[in-house]
Amino acid sequence: MNKIIVLFCLLAIGFMSCDNSEKKVDQLAIANDYYKALDNSDDSLMTQLLTDSLLTKETEYDYEQTFKLKEYIEWMKWDAVFDPNYEILQIFQEGEVVKAKISKIDKRILFLHEEPIVTNQILRFNNDKIVSIETTKYVFFNDSLFIKNRDTLVSWVDKNHPELNGFLHDQTEAGGMKYLKAIELYKSNNQHK
Repeated sequence: MNKIIVLFCLLAIGFMSCDNSEKKVDQLAIANDYYKALDNSDDSLMTQLLTDSLLTKETEYDYEQTFKLKEYIEWMKWDAVFDPNYEILQIFQEGEVVKAKISKIDKRILFLHEEPIVTNQILRFNNDKIVSIETTKYVFFNDSLFIKNRDTLVSWVDKNHPELNGFLHDQTEAGGMKYLKAIELYKSNNQHK
């Protein structure tokens, strides 16, 4: 009888171990799918990966925002306007979180930063869904160049195309279209200077 109880306990421990390692693999797969959804602007995949609200943080800039799922999907539509390319440079599971180094380039970043922005991020989970994404470090980000180019664009738009004013803070699809139009008009008007 004792042998059966010991065998049962060992089997139970074995099954619990398998279950825990499966969960870690799933979180890594979910994180990979998250970046794939961003890269492909796939809002239907994204809705499967996130909880009803998503906390985003940028540690270096002491910035925090909570998005409802619908708001985050709207932000993705804004992001999609610029034809983003997200590349996973490194990704791994550490305890209950996934850590990733991500490179991002798109039409907006190419204009403002002139090359990809690279960040370190931590993804946290709740019931196999992403609950928060924290950008812990900007590994490669020239903020002075980014700000200079952004301010130049905003000033130029104010003088030459005031109908596009407000594009900078409107993170909807329509706002993204205005932002992209501002960049295109600026580039076509200033390419020969």
